[in-house]
Amino acid sequence: MHEAPPTPSPTSPAAPAEPLSHGLKQRHLTMLGLGGVIGAGLFVGSGAGIAVAGPAIVVSYLIAGALAMLVMRMLGEMSAAMPASGSFSVHAERALGRWAGFSVGWLYWFLLVVVLAVEATAAAQIAHGWVPGVEPWVWVLLFMVVFTVANLTAVKNFGEFEFWFASLKVGAIVVFLVLGGLAVFGLLPDTDPVGMTNLTGQGGFLPNGWSGVVSGVLTVVFAFGGLEVVTIAAAETDDPARAVGRAVRSAVVRILFFYVGSMLVIVTVLPWTAQQAGLSPYVKVLDAIGVPSAGQIMNIVVFVALLSALNANLYGSSRMIFSLAERGEAPRGLLKVSGGGAEKGGGSTGQAGGVPRRAVLASVAFGFVSVLLNLLWPDTVFLYMLNSVGAVLLFVWALIAASQLRLRARLEQEAPDALALRMWWFPYLTWVTLAGLLGVLLLMLTDDAARPQVLWSAGATALVLLVAVAREWRERKGPQVHERKPSALTGR
Repeated sequence: MHEAPPTPSPTSPAAPAEPLSHGLKQRHLTMLGLGGVIGAGLFVGSGAGIAVAGPAIVVSYLIAGALAMLVMRMLGEMSAAMPASGSFSVHAERALGRWAGFSVGWLYWFLLVVVLAVEATAAAQIAHGWVPGVEPWVWVLLFMVVFTVANLTAVKNFGEFEFWFASLKVGAIVVFLVLGGLAVFGLLPDTDPVGMTNLTGQGGFLPNGWSGVVSGVLTVVFAFGGLEVVTIAAAETDDPARAVGRAVRSAVVRILFFYVGSMLVIVTVLPWTAQQAGLSPYVKVLDAIGVPSAGQIMNIVVFVALLSALNANLYGSSRMIFSLAERGEAPRGLLKVSGGGAEKGGGSTGQAGGVPRRAVLASVAFGFVSVLLNLLWPDTVFLYMLNSVGAVLLFVWALIAASQLRLRARLEQEAPDALALRMWWFPYLTWVTLAGLLGVLLLMLTDDAARPQVLWSAGATALVLLVAVAREWRERKGPQVHERKPSALTGR
């Protein structure tokens, strides 16, 4: 099944865009789903969650992971029925209107290119520690050039990078779980069975009460961001509907297992009071069980995780802005697609064809600007930019849920056979998810550290919504063009 054509602009229907390559394989998509969400937020950021929730961080991850899993199930349902390179932006447009597709598309693009700067800078700092003679900005430049070239040449290059990056991250988690499990039962040399001591001591399983669990959720929920790229990438496989369904089914449960399993090992092997925000709890556990050079090993894993996220964000941002251009919501010049690999019918020979190079360059150009702002003014200009996207992921997830509520009913009427992957207990769990996301946002408003992110993100969202509404108002004032309501399945 090929990508559904975009909904045309009311004032100037867009000509069909050149087809993207179908160079991604099922193995690429599966590993992107598994590894795309395993990043520095887990390997390092989880220490902050343990510090506030104690052993109950396991519950915090279960709650945050359940929210992410439900959102991905909804997104998987829509993407399997209507594969599109713009994914949830296209779904939002068809479900709620052009304002929604425009807003969520541009917000997500802005989120990716800003976070890209954080990842590039953090990876450069690690590399600078290994090779002090090379300045961090040189490493940033090198990373950006390498991944820009990889994304410009062929989509299979992106897929191969992510396949091997994800394989290393998944392998590292599996080895950690095995070693940690052996340590818990005293099966490693010079270790004794740990038992339940660290889960029940130092204040018990809930040392800071349920408020600690809630604070833990606020700390860890954003670590699940990144799964959305799977549904964007699915449009560039030979069978998007089947590929995204398989990837979503396999990814969400396994990721929940990796996250919750890791946290359970960490708080069982060591007292939760041994963890500190900013320090990797994985390193502390590996040190405690006698793994030599644990810190350096984890540095390598974190370094790979950062480069993987950088690569995925560059890919996702380029496809999102390409999709916006397809629908007349971004400059049409971004629709230029490289030739050389497209077959008749929109397939790909696997060469360098079907790559939206101008969209890649536009995304990396803004990424470079973000990196410069991060290097020059990390505590002022860039901090404001980072805060302005701090809660955008939750807004995106909420729009995914709202879109699924509308589109599910339309799909059941127009194309029930397209619902190869269905949301559980619809519509009840969809409403529960929306309530959960609203609850997280309200809790962030009560938290002194998180409140600026919500307020700045709300301001950025309001600005984008204002632009979207102004565009629609201007077009309605222009020449009236009759437009038939597009089908939920085909967009025609």
